[in-house]
Amino acid sequence: MRSRWPERPRLLLAVPATHWDHENGSLTGRGVLKSDPQVPPPGGQPSPGDPQQSYPQQNHPPQGYPQQGYSQGYAPQGQQPYGGPPAEDPGRTLGIIGLVLSFFTAIIGLVVSIVALRKSKKAGFTNTPALIGVIVGIVTTVAGLVIAAVSIVALTAVLSQCAQLGPGVHDVNGVTVTCS
Repeated sequence: MRSRWPERPRLLLAVPATHWDHENGSLTGRGVLKSDPQVPPPGGQPSPGDPQQSYPQQNHPPQGYPQQGYSQGYAPQGQQPYGGPPAEDPGRTLGIIGLVLSFFTAIIGLVVSIVALRKSKKAGFTNTPALIGVIVGIVTTVAGLVIAAVSIVALTAVLSQCAQLGPGVHDVNGVTVTCS
């Protein structure tokens, strides 16, 4: 019985097309896709009947490229290699502080959260606590402004009513108003 799938799938490999940039002292270039019918199937072992092939290890620069100053993963000295642990977000702690402050002092929490969010974006991180702090700070600031505006309008209405009625205790539409 003939299978409808080919015996060996063709795999597309991302092969970096790089060159050494002498001015910057680094490898530069962009990746290309390359079809390689000689690649073993997933699992890393060639299928039976295939000649044994050896593949070069890829944890060092190609021959002819300078090797000093490089660690495993092609990273120049002072930078993280590809497989290394990620760098820490510089605005994360400030974002958490801004989030907490935005519940108690909305404007201060909003400012601190915005500073933390900008620090994180500049370093290439997404800072969720800072983003939530900005949102909470904006919402609580707007809510505070609305409450303040309603309070001012209500106080102005009561004061103008007392100015019309004069000092004393008055009954207006079933509501007792005391003016002094």
